Amino acid sequence: MSADGRTLALDRMREAGVSQPAMDTFAAHYDKLAAGATGLIAESDVEPALPAVQHADLTVDEDAARSALDATVVITLNGGLGTSMGLAGPKSLLPVHEGLTFLDITVRQVLALRERYGVRLPLVLMDSFSTRDATLEVLGRYPELAVGDLPLDFLQSQEPKLREDDLTPVEWPADPRLEWCPPGHGDLYPSLLASGLLDRLLDGGYRFAFVSNVDNLGAVPDAALAAWFAGSGAGYAAEVCPRTEMDKKGGHLVRRRGDGRLVLRDTAQTAPEEMVHFMDADTHPYVNTNNLWFDLERLRAMLDERGGVLELPLIRNAKTVDPTDKASTPVIQIESAMGGAVELFEDAVSVGVTRERFAPVKTTNELLLLRSDVYRLDPRTWRLTSTVEPAPVVDLVKDHYGMIGDFDARFPAGPPSLVEASRLQVEGDWTFGADVRVVGAVTLGEEGGRVVDGTTLAPGGTEAGHADQPQ
Repeated sequence: MSADGRTLALDRMREAGVSQPAMDTFAAHYDKLAAGATGLIAESDVEPALPAVQHADLTVDEDAARSALDATVVITLNGGLGTSMGLAGPKSLLPVHEGLTFLDITVRQVLALRERYGVRLPLVLMDSFSTRDATLEVLGRYPELAVGDLPLDFLQSQEPKLREDDLTPVEWPADPRLEWCPPGHGDLYPSLLASGLLDRLLDGGYRFAFVSNVDNLGAVPDAALAAWFAGSGAGYAAEVCPRTEMDKKGGHLVRRRGDGRLVLRDTAQTAPEEMVHFMDADTHPYVNTNNLWFDLERLRAMLDERGGVLELPLIRNAKTVDPTDKASTPVIQIESAMGGAVELFEDAVSVGVTRERFAPVKTTNELLLLRSDVYRLDPRTWRLTSTVEPAPVVDLVKDHYGMIGDFDARFPAGPPSLVEASRLQVEGDWTFGADVRVVGAVTLGEEGGRVVDGTTLAPGGTEAGHADQPQ
């Protein structure tokens, strides 16, 4: 391993104009990585953690809710390009329901809450260099979104990808942009500090932040939760919800046996042989939604005490420098999760919420659900809610449906009706016609074909149409 790897990486970051808090954070993680840290959290070192509070039990005092929302800033993570789904632009600009994008719906949700409660409630996006220009162009359609002199966005940092063999910054002349990566959404905290936004918010009388991912349209800044958090005195709260069969990528909160602190454990922090425990819904029945609430004053004090560095748990992410070319140079991306900050607050608490607040789109499986009649969009609040409980399970074979271009080509007339379905499993290359209806649990086999217009797919056969197999 090269002793110069750390120096070379920091030099590159300095030349690229990366902020000092972000560089200091990277250096702390680099040292752990170089010392052999894996970031793994063993099942034997933790125990299940159940939510201390349930959203359903909270009562809403209108005055308290109004006061809390007026002191809250909504921060939405918008740094992703959705490359795992074949997108070249911001994932937030992907049409998700009735022709509206993630970004459209997010903005409208916030504007509706402002009007309902008569509060400021600014929305600020954490963009990346890859998403900023396209995102700000779209936000130009919403001139009423700006609040005072607060910006509409701030930039997350970037860091070099490191060669897996010696931890030096990778070189990729074919596309130098691929030499860089985002440091995970744990970069929220140093970027808030370095951008000056944290201090501007505090100076403006904002006390609390509600943070979520832009691809989770259930993450509305709820009035009851805002009032509860403001009155709780807690520095940090994380929303968790019941696990379903489709929750394969998300992490969960556990309690560390050594000190009793809440800890976020993600899939990348779990050894392959322990994934059976990680995914056990009986042992760990709740998943982390990545909907977070924190006290801005407490965060500022913590950053002051720690020289601007929050040493969040390391996530060691093994990739190839070109994610579309598995034969390209193996690299390590140093990452952290913003939810990892839960262990830094001794009074952190988890709050149980329903699936209504967690509708993430990580794959085209979830996208098909959100585009279908399973979900309804309220034109007054712009909340996206499920019309059935539980929502059906969708499992589309990745080879034919994993990329958005392939996915759209196989649903040229839009998604089938899934409101009467319990499961849709597609194992082959099937193209769906118009007005297709799925009832119960349906599997379409590996042979592939076309589901013609007007077909009702049901267990054991079809009605009112048929599925053609290729000749």
